[in-house]
Amino acid sequence: MSAAIPAAVAVPAPGEFPPTPSQTVGPFYGYALPFAGGGDIAPAGRPDAVVLHGHVLDGAGAPVPDALVEVWQPAPDGSRHGAPGSLRRDPVTGAVIGRHPVAFTGFGRVATDADGHYTVTTLPPGGAPYLAIVVFARGLTHHLHTRAYLHDAPGLTRDRLLAGLPEARRATLVTTPEDTRIHRFDIRLQYDGVHEETVFLDFG
Repeated sequence: MSAAIPAAVAVPAPGEFPPTPSQTVGPFYGYALPFAGGGDIAPAGRPDAVVLHGHVLDGAGAPVPDALVEVWQPAPDGSRHGAPGSLRRDPVTGAVIGRHPVAFTGFGRVATDADGHYTVTTLPPGGAPYLAIVVFARGLTHHLHTRAYLHDAPGLTRDRLLAGLPEARRATLVTTPEDTRIHRFDIRLQYDGVHEETVFLDFG
């Protein structure tokens, strides 16, 4: 005698299959996505290099130690084609040799450390007062897009996105000066009861 099936359990018809439940993203980024020197976007020795750093924080204000932060930006002259080479390979051995030491790719990818901290060294973007940021983290079904507006960038006050935000929300997109050419930019994935959630952009 077979057991009765509870009325609350949906039984698919023969030949039909229920949708597979969605899964959250990661954490599995450390396997293949980070690469050596991923946060060193500026060629070594550039006197105009700037540092962008901060923490990725969850809804409780705790650091997220397994997030991935990508940076996309134009070069100082405003060009957006970048240069090939974040994962450039040796044509003879096939080994990854990374960026060309004097080329500017306009792209960086760095994992947060055990304290949820990330650091990127880059050049000031030309033609835009911000760096485009993409965040991947545990608990997210999709990656998040935001912007880090450099607090001393030309044209900051004329930016239409910033101008359209309330002051408290606008502040989540603007870097905090810490020292000469050092910008602090914390990314808050949710409102923690005190601090505003970072403004995230919908490109759908």
